[in-house]
Amino acid sequence: MSQALFPALPDAARLWLLALTQPVDPAVLTPEINALLGKWRHKGTQYQADWALLEGRILAIAEPTLAEQPSGCAIDGMQRGLGQALGRLGLRLEDPQAVLVRLPEGLSILPRTDLAARLADGTLTAATPVLELALLTLGELRQGRFERPLGETWIGRKFGVRG
Repeated sequence: MSQALFPALPDAARLWLLALTQPVDPAVLTPEINALLGKWRHKGTQYQADWALLEGRILAIAEPTLAEQPSGCAIDGMQRGLGQALGRLGLRLEDPQAVLVRLPEGLSILPRTDLAARLADGTLTAATPVLELALLTLGELRQGRFERPLGETWIGRKFGVRG
């Protein structure tokens, strides 16, 4: 990812990557997400978040203040508000434990419980691109850590798969 994504925010900005259960046009999300982030505040702090939609279904939210002054209550409030906003749009988030992989037919979402079977049947290999939703900072996204071969991820370490 280039500096073009969230150009006004520093690499240290806190990042959340949340997968939707289905692809969506960003224009559908814009009014709800802009309203939510525009009023995001806690204990007198107005947060300066921005958002983007990656891969047509991964909501990326970045905010610089929470990197230096974390607030679990503020984050919970944002996530609760996001769930409500998505619900009004008839959308839902994927299970946060799900694994997103890029297969020849496109982006696939796999339950973690299916990983061993997909490795055994050859669906997944050390080279399969995995989208890492657990990144913590915008800098990690910009440095290309969002999509990496399975053999270089926690899945590769867990299952002894090296590229």
